[in-house]
Amino acid sequence: MNIVILSKGPGNYSTRRIKQEAEERGHNVRVVNYVRCYMAIEKGNPVVYYEGKPLDDVDAIIPRIAQSYTRYGAAVVRQFEMRGVFTTSSSIAIVRSRDKLRSYQLLAKSGVGIPKTVLARETADFEEVLEIVGGAPAIIKVARGTHGNGVVLAETRKAAKAVMQAFYVEGVNFFVQEFIEESAGEDIRVLVVNGRAVASVKRRSLDDDFRSNTHQGGVGEKVKLTDEEMKTAVRAAKAMGLQICGVDMMRSERGPLVLEVNSSASIKTPELLTKRNVAGKIIDYIEQNAKSKRVKRDRVGA
Repeated sequence: MNIVILSKGPGNYSTRRIKQEAEERGHNVRVVNYVRCYMAIEKGNPVVYYEGKPLDDVDAIIPRIAQSYTRYGAAVVRQFEMRGVFTTSSSIAIVRSRDKLRSYQLLAKSGVGIPKTVLARETADFEEVLEIVGGAPAIIKVARGTHGNGVVLAETRKAAKAVMQAFYVEGVNFFVQEFIEESAGEDIRVLVVNGRAVASVKRRSLDDDFRSNTHQGGVGEKVKLTDEEMKTAVRAAKAMGLQICGVDMMRSERGPLVLEVNSSASIKTPELLTKRNVAGKIIDYIEQNAKSKRVKRDRVGA
């Protein structure tokens, strides 16, 4: 098969491993910087151009779209979809997963546990918002933050109100979320491929930072999931309409609580720590579905 990996970083671990695994199985693989693609739109002939040439003979694409390029990257994926090319993640699912409010709404609707969360912007009812999530301490995060950036732990009511006031004045959409004390500084990343949890790691901060992201200096270790955690990860992926994703969750006294579903999750830490061939599972999924174009219809909705 001719496979295109849409990625800005050909040297990125996830991109390299997926390319390596596909080539070892005899597939032709090309890494394409989707930001440098351009699209010609005309009746009956949607074309994606890269380096001055059309990308025509493509059997499958693997989108690895960065948060900051979501809209353009999704547009490139959509253009391939219009050509009937198989994609491991649909354009609508990518955009949906990057909308934190929509994600939480869909997860809650599907019966997936999430922390109590309030989205706010043009409101000065800071006390009421804080009460809904159980008071201080509370997590306050910018609606479009990523890798743990734009996230604040407000330990007191006064601090929480000050942060909300600052976001309010700037007109920034923000979330206020309950603080799960028993899980502070730790979370679990589960990689889901084709409806199965294929690798999982626990991430924890090295110091007193409440954020466990490895991008923020956190470290990971292999972790065994409970049955409930496996089911939660799979249910979260299904709720978002993603066949390949990373599900981030916390352990709480009331069970696993999902924080995020990432459509372009890194496979580096899970692969290295668990020794699971996650890249191979991704290629398995493509081989089983791309040629027959067995794509499940997206029933989630934008």
